[in-house]
Amino acid sequence: MARVKGAMATRKRRNKTLKLAKGYWGAKSKHFKMAKEAVMKSGNYAYIGRRLKKRDFRRLWITRISAACKSNGVNYSTFMNGLKKAGVTLNRKMLSEIAINDAAGFTALVDQAKAAL
Repeated sequence: MARVKGAMATRKRRNKTLKLAKGYWGAKSKHFKMAKEAVMKSGNYAYIGRRLKKRDFRRLWITRISAACKSNGVNYSTFMNGLKKAGVTLNRKMLSEIAINDAAGFTALVDQAKAAL
């Protein structure tokens, strides 16, 4: 039986890694060994970044809601507690959008939260 060498599979694997490393600075986009390390590292950064993005956006939404609450004379925690007791189930993303785009609607929510307390 003929001996099968892995040249084709090896070339495909290397080219796949080099394609992922396209645009990297210097030899990291040309040499397989350096490209492999850079791609692994960037994959880790991407993995971590996908989790950090969720935290960052939540912080942003809370900051926006808090600023809108202060302009209506109530703090963030009291407002959120009042909404929960009033049975309003809007998430923070939507609350921040309302705070930015519809000040009158947000004021109505604040009044509703105050009434529930």
